[in-house]
Amino acid sequence: MRYQKNANVLSFLILLAGSIFMIAPFVWTVSTSMKDQRNVFDMPPKWIPDPFTVKNYTEVWQASPLLNGFMNSLIIVAVVLTVGLLISAMSAYAFGKFDFPLKGVLFLGLLGTMMIPYSVVMIPQYIGFSRLDWVDTLLPLIVPGLFGNIVVIFFLRQYLQGSLPNDLIEAAKIDGCSFPRIFWTIALPIMKPALAAQAALGFMGIWNDFLGPLIYLHTPEKQTIQVLIASMQALYIGQSNYPMIMAAAVIAMVPVILVFFFCQRYFIESLAISGIKG
Repeated sequence: MRYQKNANVLSFLILLAGSIFMIAPFVWTVSTSMKDQRNVFDMPPKWIPDPFTVKNYTEVWQASPLLNGFMNSLIIVAVVLTVGLLISAMSAYAFGKFDFPLKGVLFLGLLGTMMIPYSVVMIPQYIGFSRLDWVDTLLPLIVPGLFGNIVVIFFLRQYLQGSLPNDLIEAAKIDGCSFPRIFWTIALPIMKPALAAQAALGFMGIWNDFLGPLIYLHTPEKQTIQVLIASMQALYIGQSNYPMIMAAAVIAMVPVILVFFFCQRYFIESLAISGIKG
């Protein structure tokens, strides 16, 4: 009993130290964003800004097209997640609950595409999109995501195998339900926690994507929020204006934090259900 108590205390201390180690950079970013430029390198360092100011947020918002970056990122996220998750859910339902020729071969082929690094297809994709005259538009960042994501398909397929019994599908068939109706009225509602978790992960991945927008978007008004912040760094680092950079970073982090905060229960629910029934 005493050994178990000591182990729990040690585990708590390790987790506490890890939490502090992980959250300290974020706290320092927020703190720096509310400091004057001359107070950034004060010794000893001050975690609580003195004097406290929010002018960096207003100045960085007015000095750069952050609103355009927000809108461009939101357009990409909204379109890709809406259509891409629906296609992924349909594919997962088909691979998980249908029997058709070459099902295993097709699924293994899709899984095999996960082993191809993006750097291998980056140049051929750019050549193809440039011939379509899609460079400097949002289309190269939207269209590929409309066909689903193999990682999401695999996760949803595994989730359906543990959460949607075949007997329920057979009962629905006996009652006269067609395959599309079974998907819309039975499978899709069951996948809601998993879809919400994947939507949150997808939002964070698309919102924080840097390489793709950097390659295809050249006009500042068409760039996403992450590319805009990176271009601002070259300007403000030269002026040692770190509070402005940190303010822009905090502004970009707000949507991700909000999405994760509101969707965290779906992470737990999807993992719990798949863990119990899988």
